[in-house]
Amino acid sequence: MVTGANRGLGLETARQLLARGYRVALTGRDLAAVERARRGLGDAAVDAIAVALDITQPASIAAAARAIDKQWGPVDVLVNNAAILVAENGDALSIPARDYQRSFETNLFGAIEACRVFVPGMAARRYGRVVNVSSGAGQLSGMSTYAPAYAMTKTALNALTRILAESYRSSGVLVNAVDPGWVRTDMGGRSAPRSVEQGADTIVWLATLPDKGPTGGFFRDRRPIEW
Repeated sequence: MVTGANRGLGLETARQLLARGYRVALTGRDLAAVERARRGLGDAAVDAIAVALDITQPASIAAAARAIDKQWGPVDVLVNNAAILVAENGDALSIPARDYQRSFETNLFGAIEACRVFVPGMAARRYGRVVNVSSGAGQLSGMSTYAPAYAMTKTALNALTRILAESYRSSGVLVNAVDPGWVRTDMGGRSAPRSVEQGADTIVWLATLPDKGPTGGFFRDRRPIEW
């Protein structure tokens, strides 16, 4: 299952997973947009389904899980890709509390709730992959004043990655975070140096790790990076 999959990195992640023989549930708030994205996958669309999911609503996540399970069975791979970027150029103390709240609701709490729904089942089946799509903006080692609300949520998402990985280390569930880099998406803009194909590559690599693959790491271009 890929969240925020109707465009950009989410859609490209779905495309690459399908090319590797996975069945993919594309999810997003606008079901019509997700279905258009699914149809745009061409012949591979036969192994994809479009599912409505508002990552900020636990009931919506639970409903999506039921819909996927009814058609295909339980989810083995969760890609937490959905995110928002607000107040990109704002000063940390000038950003309204509501913008912080919105950012955390989508970028962190949504990922937590998705993991709450899907990860225990993965652990029970002794197999699972969780990929949290983070950002270099969330690296404490090089943090600046860029997009304070967004950056803080990604730092917190990294913390979730470490904690969840330790919690499920012996259960067959591998949990990792990825910095896809500055990618040409609606969020990244046209001047970004990386294509969606480049950005999605490490996401897909982590989603398809072998059983002895890494867990609790932060990766860019398939290499570990500092937190």
